Amino acid sequence: MKLIARTFAGLEDLLEKEIQNFGGKNVKAHKRAVAFEGDQRLMYKVNMFSRVALDVLTPIARFEAKNPEQLYREIQKINWGKYMSAEATFFISTIVYSSVFTHSQFVALKAKDAIVDQFRDAVGTRPDIDKSRPDLRIVLRINETKCEVLLNSSGAPLFKRGYRTKTGAAPLNEILAAGIILQTGWDKKKPFIDPMCGSATIPIEAGMIAKNIAPCIVRNEYGFQKWKDYDENSYKELMKEAEASIQENRVVIKGFDQDLSTLAIAKRNLKNVPQLIGNVTLEKADFFQSEKIFDHGIMVFNPPYDRRIAIYDADEFYAKIGTHLKHTFEGYDAWILSGNLMAIKRVGLKPSAKITLFNGAEECKLLHFSLYQGTKKGKFERH
Repeated sequence: MKLIARTFAGLEDLLEKEIQNFGGKNVKAHKRAVAFEGDQRLMYKVNMFSRVALDVLTPIARFEAKNPEQLYREIQKINWGKYMSAEATFFISTIVYSSVFTHSQFVALKAKDAIVDQFRDAVGTRPDIDKSRPDLRIVLRINETKCEVLLNSSGAPLFKRGYRTKTGAAPLNEILAAGIILQTGWDKKKPFIDPMCGSATIPIEAGMIAKNIAPCIVRNEYGFQKWKDYDENSYKELMKEAEASIQENRVVIKGFDQDLSTLAIAKRNLKNVPQLIGNVTLEKADFFQSEKIFDHGIMVFNPPYDRRIAIYDADEFYAKIGTHLKHTFEGYDAWILSGNLMAIKRVGLKPSAKITLFNGAEECKLLHFSLYQGTKKGKFERH
């Protein structure tokens, strides 16, 4: 079975390694995606265990269409009864780069007509469209006249883990949070701190990584469960594997936020992952008034930036972050994600690593600052 897992730009290498570790064959990274081969069980496993996959697709048809009528005919050639019944619901999403097909909504409508007409002609009734929770999610990709039809085995995007029932003003995507933590190379032993934790996505993802808690532990609904060939036994076996894989780890993970209402949301989210009780603690604190709790550790955070949360003076805000890091957190490794690519330079410390990532459509930089202990001369180089 040919499969494609999609992800955010900058996380392709992490996803490639995950799929290789899961047993994927012919694994190859592309831009925002990884192509691989495997059986049905592997498709389930990538959905359930991957921390950085957005969804998992499997192609079912490729063809050329030079006009809407040919597109209709080619879609009708697919045996849709193999994938759903007339009583099911479906939804078509389109990815179109074509001078022939210039309106993606028209493309989706034409494909929908081909599918429902096939059912109506065969059994006298037709499946309905459901945009929110369809039984079958279909992806139609068109590059000029080359077309590909794929099925989305994930259902809702995989960043919807299930633990985050509410969010703060500018939530960080769960997949991006996990990707950031994995990019840091954290050893899962050093104390882990997020000093501006918001709804606690970074601390929760850190805890799940530290204890090897698969995302499926808190999420229990996937698109493949509604497919006609769904193998419930394979799913249950993988759930048992996920539960058995949880590891004991007493690492300390702390999240802080100065806003009590945001912190209340964070604590509710944390309660949805009870396996993290005793590891992750969330407290009220202002970063700029904070003191060093441990002699060493890793600090990972996503400061608010003025495109999504209003900051009176972004340059001054980031300059204060740099000053406080330098004077208070010697011995730490600090990783900062920011979408304000100009203001982040005001941190005033020389980064030892720069990684380009995307928070949705927003380009971000993940910067690493080593706050070494010892003499300050030469340790905190300024831009």
